[in-house]
Amino acid sequence: MSEKKQDVNIKSSDKTRKFQANNKYFTIAVYSIGVIFIGAIIIKLFLSWEESIATFRTIINILMPFFLGALIAYILNPAVKRIRRFLQKVCKLKKNTPLTVLSIAITYLLVLGFIIFALFGIIPQIIESIIELVNYIPKAANIIYEFFDNIEENFPNLDMEVLRTTINNALPDFINYLKDFAANMVPALFSVSMSIVQWIVNLLVVIMVSIYILADKKSLLNTFRGIIYAFVPVNHINSTIGILKEGNSIFGGFFIGKSIDSLIIGILCFIIMSILQLPYAVLISTIVGVTNMIPYFGPFIGAIPGVLILLLVSPLKALIFTIMILVLQQFDGLILGPKILGNSTGLKPLWIIIAITVGGSVAGVLGMLLGVPVVAFLRYLLNCYISYRLEIRKNKDSANFKPE
Repeated sequence: MSEKKQDVNIKSSDKTRKFQANNKYFTIAVYSIGVIFIGAIIIKLFLSWEESIATFRTIINILMPFFLGALIAYILNPAVKRIRRFLQKVCKLKKNTPLTVLSIAITYLLVLGFIIFALFGIIPQIIESIIELVNYIPKAANIIYEFFDNIEENFPNLDMEVLRTTINNALPDFINYLKDFAANMVPALFSVSMSIVQWIVNLLVVIMVSIYILADKKSLLNTFRGIIYAFVPVNHINSTIGILKEGNSIFGGFFIGKSIDSLIIGILCFIIMSILQLPYAVLISTIVGVTNMIPYFGPFIGAIPGVLILLLVSPLKALIFTIMILVLQQFDGLILGPKILGNSTGLKPLWIIIAITVGGSVAGVLGMLLGVPVVAFLRYLLNCYISYRLEIRKNKDSANFKPE
């Protein structure tokens, strides 16, 4: 009997020694493996930096059509939605497939029409203005010299010798720089046009990807929502969805609103310059409209080339343009911009300036454009985290509070 009892005790002790699943230790193990894996990737990146950069660029080049297609679909999605609502109200269409096909087709036809108008309407005038400016630059030196001769005749007591000597030393280099810059613009535009032709196949791939994304956006959103529900903890699902919606609102509101605002400013600049009979209206208005996409610094970046170009033609016209652009930018900053953009970013001017400066130093013009919505989204995440920590502390303080 004692031997049987010993066998039973040995068997029971063997059962207790068997591994038993524990969710806590399993989670710790998963996190540990994840940290080790990420650490190994970081070490590998630093040990073979050039090879990692080359690999990263190769992957980006392969996936670039899909990235661009997703970006185009994201930008055109609001227009597709509005056209879809219009077709539902006016044309009384109720079936989902015809509505989707028609709304996407009309959106792309409008965009294609705008591109054709830009290519055949605006770009030839810009090239003509550049060529005219190249031919006009040699005359600018004579105009500047005549300007100082007139000052000396009208004000003989002024000593203009120092200023004339400085201009004589600086003007030839400045004119040669402008001639080289303006002369290189035409070949640059030609090479860009040839590059566009060479990339037509990739452009078609991008367009097809964007069309499929717009057509299947509901299924894609459902898939993405399923991933969130599958991997995000249950108590954080609603907050995660709320954060993604807010990010979409920040980026979409900024890009769409700023594009509309810049288009209106460019058109107004062209109309006012035409009324004031200022030359190179198309070229300068295009520069002003494009650079206006950059908050705060954009108006100044766009105004400087216009002032320099008109200064070669006439100092008076350059002064008129300077006053006009200041009034136009005040109108944009105080009236037009707030009405279109509203409070899409929620950033104070100081943070906008920091975002543009840091973004420009990291990624150039693209960084200056993307810096504001990125910083706005990071600010929103920081505020959410601070609110979350304060709520936890409030609950702990209320739990530890004991009334006397």
